[in-house]
Amino acid sequence: RVSRLALVLTNLNIFLDFFRSHPYVHKFSVETVQWYPHDTGMFTSSSFDKTLKIWDTNVLQPVDTFSFDGTVYSHHMSPVATKHTLIAVGTKSPKVQLCDLKSGSCCHILQGHKQEVLAVSWSPRHEYVLATASADSRVKLWDVRRASGCLSTLDQHNGEKSQASSEAANTAHDGRVNGLCYTSDGLYLLTIGTDHRMRLWNSSTGENTLVNYGKIHNESRKSVKCTVSNGCNPEFAFVPCASTIAVYAVFTGELITVLRGHYSTVNCCAYQYNFQLPSGVEDCTPCSRSSWRTGPLLFLKYQAEIFEAEGACGYFLMTSHTIHHRSEFGSSCFESSNFETIFHH
Repeated sequence: RVSRLALVLTNLNIFLDFFRSHPYVHKFSVETVQWYPHDTGMFTSSSFDKTLKIWDTNVLQPVDTFSFDGTVYSHHMSPVATKHTLIAVGTKSPKVQLCDLKSGSCCHILQGHKQEVLAVSWSPRHEYVLATASADSRVKLWDVRRASGCLSTLDQHNGEKSQASSEAANTAHDGRVNGLCYTSDGLYLLTIGTDHRMRLWNSSTGENTLVNYGKIHNESRKSVKCTVSNGCNPEFAFVPCASTIAVYAVFTGELITVLRGHYSTVNCCAYQYNFQLPSGVEDCTPCSRSSWRTGPLLFLKYQAEIFEAEGACGYFLMTSHTIHHRSEFGSSCFESSNFETIFHH
């Protein structure tokens, strides 16, 4: 596995060197990259160069480019849509742009925010429902089929205006909201703000569940790409914090652990179905420490006794200092200090 990982990293470096010299490469920082949910022959990328590019992986060339008047902070395609091919785009403009892959044009605009839109996310439960976060401290839920568009504006005080000033009414945070992520079932929505708080919302009622995650360091002026586990019980939230990734229990707010290993600011992380957590940093250097191996039982509190249970990839044996994982692919050993993977055959 070590040799296989080295080969993958070598190929990735070759790919990155090729991509940097590519004539169609973005001119400035790339903020979001996403595979087309239904076909790996296409992916999308957006950048501070004010463009959103649609790429054909077979020829490594963009087949379409959408241009905007301002910086592009975030974009997202619905993972469950079957009746539309819309890409939601958050830019320096307070208007949310909806780009249609079929027509190749910006077909619709959602108006309601007062400042730049920093994060967008389609619901994994309802294909027409979109969540957006803005520098105006607000998070809005939209039904893109409706003429008025906006379903609700999330209120951190749950409507108790007597406890909030008029300026704070109907705000999700007391600062810029630059992080947004649905749970895998779409029932809840996580938001992150520059007030150093993360909040969990009921996506159906818009209620602030008041889960306390403590202080979360966040001074980024860009979008924060957090993610939530899929298939774990309980669910975990992975949040970039400076050069680390903080791992929280979604429904209790408990800080489970902090993943360390990067030397620069972590910009993004994405949870994969096979219990891996790739992450990206500003140093632009892919390395083995930027891919974390996780599992359903990985974040249980360490205990002195051995604990055995079934997992989606096999089963785990856990002691006070080390978590062992066995599956049909071999066994792995996870050190509790930083979860760096050591493979054993």
